[in-house]
Amino acid sequence: MMKHLIVMRHGKAEKDSASGEDFERNLMQRGLREAAAVAEALKARGVKPDYALVSAAHRTHQTFEAVKGVLGDIAGEVRDDMFNMGASDLRRLVEAHEGAGDCLLIIGHNPGIQYLVLDYMTEGAASQVDIDRARGSYPTAAATVFTVDVAGRPIFDDLLKPKDLIGGE
Repeated sequence: MMKHLIVMRHGKAEKDSASGEDFERNLMQRGLREAAAVAEALKARGVKPDYALVSAAHRTHQTFEAVKGVLGDIAGEVRDDMFNMGASDLRRLVEAHEGAGDCLLIIGHNPGIQYLVLDYMTEGAASQVDIDRARGSYPTAAATVFTVDVAGRPIFDDLLKPKDLIGGE
């Protein structure tokens, strides 16, 4: 049974891709630094994903590679269907992969990622201060860590925002 869930937004991406396609936008250097800083914070907390579900968009795949650069190899799936997936579909995806390991990482896009986090925080009785912090801003490379209880409910543990880890840019 899954013990931890990490829900992460991709790092800061370029405004445009060479092709003009949103799906093909790459991370900026800032986005790579953000993703690495969040991965370092996860490492410091002793949280390492066993399995990841990652949108196939360039920026999310690059975020995953930056996270693996800090945490080491992580098995996972890069999925076309996660591009701009909504919160309810993301939840079903998480539920379908509960047995994939002790710690599942999901890397996707806003607004779906942020709404999923807020749903889990509300259901898990997170404090209003923490909920407001996630609602007010869910910046690029932000990650929320949940501890999963014996009933399979994600309970809020921590919200990692890059600006808190490496300063604002």
